[in-house]
Amino acid sequence: MSSSFKFKCFQHFFTIIFILNVFAATTILSSTTDDSSFNNFLDSAKSPEIFDWMINIRRKIHENPELGYGEYETSELIRSELDKMGIPYKHPVAITGVIGFIGTGFSPFVALRADMDALPMQEMVEWEHKSKVAGKMHACGHDAHVTMLLGAAKILKQHEKEIQGTVVLVFQPAEEGGGGGAKKILDSGVLENATAIFGLHIAPVLPIGEVTSRSGPIMAGSGRFEAKISGKGGHAALPQHSIDPILAASNVIISLQQLVSREADPLDSQVVTIAKFQGGSAFNVIPDNVIIGGTFRAFSKQSFNQLRQRIEQVIIRQAAVHRCNATVDFLDEVKPAYPPTVNKGDLHKHFVNVAVNMLGINKVSVMTPTMGAEDFSFYQEVIPGYLFFIGMKNAEHEQFVPSLHSPYLKINEDGLPYGAALHASLAANYLLKYQQDIVLGVERKYLDEL
Repeated sequence: MSSSFKFKCFQHFFTIIFILNVFAATTILSSTTDDSSFNNFLDSAKSPEIFDWMINIRRKIHENPELGYGEYETSELIRSELDKMGIPYKHPVAITGVIGFIGTGFSPFVALRADMDALPMQEMVEWEHKSKVAGKMHACGHDAHVTMLLGAAKILKQHEKEIQGTVVLVFQPAEEGGGGGAKKILDSGVLENATAIFGLHIAPVLPIGEVTSRSGPIMAGSGRFEAKISGKGGHAALPQHSIDPILAASNVIISLQQLVSREADPLDSQVVTIAKFQGGSAFNVIPDNVIIGGTFRAFSKQSFNQLRQRIEQVIIRQAAVHRCNATVDFLDEVKPAYPPTVNKGDLHKHFVNVAVNMLGINKVSVMTPTMGAEDFSFYQEVIPGYLFFIGMKNAEHEQFVPSLHSPYLKINEDGLPYGAALHASLAANYLLKYQQDIVLGVERKYLDEL
């Protein structure tokens, strides 16, 4: 028998064995995906054992709201629950943050994120578990976010032996008010080798059991600025002896609005809002200076940076027209600007597959992008990321549905199991699919330790 013939026989034998192995592996992985409890997590989340436990946790957090980087009691509660479940974690991360780990402890790593902080506002809803802290309230649903991630942790821990990698639980501080807690989490290095990250946010206008999101930009980038416009003060009866900074500031504001209406592409959504105007304290005295401030928003980095440049130019030059001097501070050193929130396309497909399988195709919708901002975008600049919104509509709000950041917000706790189950299923199935792609020869790059 010739050597070439032997080599060809070996090639055919190797090919057959490889195909059989791949087919077997694919069948196992597919059947695991279809038949395992990975897709029945909603039943687990709705069980009294987990549902009642989640409600209790959410109400404890709601009663004791804490602002950004001050979430000490919330962090302690999270660590206590992780300890009870036997889930290891790192703490402190980014001052009050907690990072938990479920699975093999080895790659691949997929992260799930929940923000923990409340808002500086007085709760106006009268109910048994109203905020006990004056001037602080969970008016954006972060108490529910933490609860749902803990619920996912409990479910995933029960299925830890089936997890094909490591799920990283990210309990993040300071999302609100430009706190940039996500950036501090990234700077700590704990997510350095994560291959994907998922996050959710409550939607008080969306019915229970429904979710919405989209591929690409879903939330705008947001920056803040403050300008000081200086003139020369004097008596209101003798304006000719003064240089009026209030008049200059008024014209600056009008000119800033024209940046969007006259310079931006109408199909490229942008917003400039002046929300701060401070100047003068008497009816008959022209002040020496005026302070104005606001935010600017755009869906692309290019538009965002262009808008920032033009804001500075307009303020300085328009002030000069009125003989005033102006300085502009974009406040980046205090609170960094938020990038646009952009969902990765392949993660969108994964989300739709998991959500449709769990909830049904008529419960999964494509959302309209919003000009609001989210610091989840910091993760997406470094790690492929996906943010979605989950229905928490309260039956009491049929006539008037409070928006997020409303003192009248009251979420529907019946939505908690859906968030917990989706978190858990997105992570577990992502890791399963990741390993399946490796078997099928799809190139993946990751490190063995986080």
